[in-house]
Amino acid sequence: MPRPLEIKSLAVVMPAHNEDQHIGKALAALKASADALHHERQDIEARIVVVLDHCTDRSAEIAAAHTSGDNRFSVVNVQLRSTGASRDFGLRAALESLRADDAAGIWLATTDADSAVPLHWLTRQVELADAGADAVLGSVEPDPADMEPAIHRRWLELHPFREDHQHIYGANMGIRASAYISAGGFPELRAHEDRVLVERLRHRGFAVIATDSIRVVTSGRTHSRAPEGFAAYLRSLAAEIPAAHVPAAELPTAAGS
Repeated sequence: MPRPLEIKSLAVVMPAHNEDQHIGKALAALKASADALHHERQDIEARIVVVLDHCTDRSAEIAAAHTSGDNRFSVVNVQLRSTGASRDFGLRAALESLRADDAAGIWLATTDADSAVPLHWLTRQVELADAGADAVLGSVEPDPADMEPAIHRRWLELHPFREDHQHIYGANMGIRASAYISAGGFPELRAHEDRVLVERLRHRGFAVIATDSIRVVTSGRTHSRAPEGFAAYLRSLAAEIPAAHVPAAELPTAAGS
């Protein structure tokens, strides 16, 4: 196969639904990562789209305060009520704003509004893309400050940090635009849209790299926004731990298990 084009343009999407407790920290981390990329690779044009999906809290106000005056950022309001649809909407909007001759030279990254990316998050993804990756799957750690130690320990037991891991997180992904378009983009699902997309990429023979070199810290809450999302998974871990080690508030009820 011919060597993929080097990355010339980059787009990031951050979907959000009522994330006023986290979005400020998430945007600050993302902005710092974009600044680090610009410092290392001034030739790369970057666009960042914050997709506020049916937000009824202060998310819009906070997003505006963090992105005002930075022409790399745009904030859009939608009523999709779907994480997958929000991710796809933001990425396609960013693609339209980028000046690129070939989709193989565009890198698309996605994170979440309750997550903080590391400083080198974008720089490292571009390095891996230039080396031939069509998709990069980063690792995630739930914030131990948000959760009971017993649940955090159980999560770490099941998710050891290592290269070539088996996990897929929409909060920490990057995809070459040509591969994204070929695979049909994120499906319009409320949960597991990331898993479905990666399955399509692998089925089509794209080079998918899993790495712990760009670990993202995400919310450790167990109150679910999506019925089968990350918070719901953390809540399920509480059910595996003896009740004596987990406060009652962290345990699933019969209706919510």
